Amino acid sequence: MALEEDIAIFERVPLLSQLGEDALRILAIGAENHRIQHGAVLFYAGDLADGGYLIQHGSFLLEPESARGGDAVTAGPGTLLADTVHTVTATAASAANVIRIPRSLFLKMLEGYPAAARRMRDAMAQRINEFTRDVQTVQAVLDPDKKS
Repeated sequence: MALEEDIAIFERVPLLSQLGEDALRILAIGAENHRIQHGAVLFYAGDLADGGYLIQHGSFLLEPESARGGDAVTAGPGTLLADTVHTVTATAASAANVIRIPRSLFLKMLEGYPAAARRMRDAMAQRINEFTRDVQTVQAVLDPDKKS
């Protein structure tokens, strides 16, 4: 895959798009492209993550640990799978291509591009605030007598 194509894929991911083209170029240069066969496990729930995966083509079934419960979901192109500890097992539901971004590369990029790091931090803070408001709205509907 060409460098410019990888950058374009990164730009379509809302969180990564905050970084800017120069920072994304660094990620694209150091990222690893992997082809995953149908049925292959990308990672298991409970595994420590040493990087993130961006689904480029294909899809993955994401299944939580049985002890945690919850429903399995399917994730497709443009999904960024990035945890410190994986909370799901990711199994290729079809042949797939992923771009792996090593954690060390990502951290070095943030050190080298502090403005990009600030933009990402601000975008994440905004998403957390929106999520908190949404939870409070649902809570008010489910328990109208409880004060927030």
